[in-house]
Amino acid sequence: MSLLSSARRIVVKVGSSLVTNEGRGVDAEAIANWSRQLAALAGEGRELVMVSSGAIAEGMKRLGWTTRPKELHELQAAAAVGQMGLAQMYETQLSAHGLHSAQVLLTHADLADRERYLNARSTLLTLMAHRVLPVINENDTVVNDEIKFGDNDTLGALVANLVEADVLVILTDQRGLYSADPRKHTQARFIDNAQAGDPELERMAGGAGSSIGRGGMLTKILAAKRAAGSGAGTIIAWGREPDVLLRLAAGEAIGTALRPSTAKLQARKQWMVDHLQMRGAVRVDAGAVTKLRSEGKSLLPIGVLEVQGDFHRGDVIAVHGPDGAELARGLSNYSAAESRLIARKPSSEFEALLGYAAEPELIHRDNLVLR
Repeated sequence: MSLLSSARRIVVKVGSSLVTNEGRGVDAEAIANWSRQLAALAGEGRELVMVSSGAIAEGMKRLGWTTRPKELHELQAAAAVGQMGLAQMYETQLSAHGLHSAQVLLTHADLADRERYLNARSTLLTLMAHRVLPVINENDTVVNDEIKFGDNDTLGALVANLVEADVLVILTDQRGLYSADPRKHTQARFIDNAQAGDPELERMAGGAGSSIGRGGMLTKILAAKRAAGSGAGTIIAWGREPDVLLRLAAGEAIGTALRPSTAKLQARKQWMVDHLQMRGAVRVDAGAVTKLRSEGKSLLPIGVLEVQGDFHRGDVIAVHGPDGAELARGLSNYSAAESRLIARKPSSEFEALLGYAAEPELIHRDNLVLR
């Protein structure tokens, strides 16, 4: 049974060689193929995010460059040119199947800063809720050596963590992971199932196999390890396999499946429980305690009696009952200063108090773990 068969939220990463036909510009036929399959999955009620390489390769073609430049400013220029063609092609092909698309460009700094991380997450979740398919790429036009992801396999894993995906699908020009490089070792054994994070997998992985893309099998193994940290499984499969996404969704075992050691919800809650130091807390009334403990609800600001400490949006904070004992902890949607303004207030007053309309919850139930 494929990891994809029961997955509701899926991140699909497609490599440069698949999207650009080994570097010869954007491959309209290939993107039409992905778009058809993605539309079929969306029709089943699945939530999808596409992480697509190919901007630099498309820019190289448009600029008439035959070899990938080494200078950072030239890579940035190629990306700026190529992103136009890549976004246009996805928009054209996805809209032909009734799907809207959105281009989202990310840098490491966007995901390292907790507030920007939550803003990016909110944007992606909102797009998916409106049946818009985000097409994500690294923002190569502004990155430098200190902040670049380095490859879109890593970006795919970070996005899987960001949106709490069930599965990350990495489509590549190889059929999956082998015990050794099959191009050099005829006795290499195909690995169809393994546990993400197993150190033996890193030993098996070889180097980069394409002059166009930046990632080899090792980056895919490390990406799967990173995705497993939030409980997401990873499938590494050959992108030219006919109807690969549809067949995986139907339960067919294709490529290498790397399974996480912990379930998605358990991994997320353990991360919050493991916070030894928190920058703040809120004390809530007895009604809020009942909502949290007995009804599994989110924490609303109207139930907050007191705000303690100096925390920012996205920080893990403690939730104390009327007696001061910790009963939960979770990710705050508001800073301490904002929380003080909206404490004991209904959500209908938030816009007047804050100057903008935001989430009705101080801590959403998906981001809260009871102690």
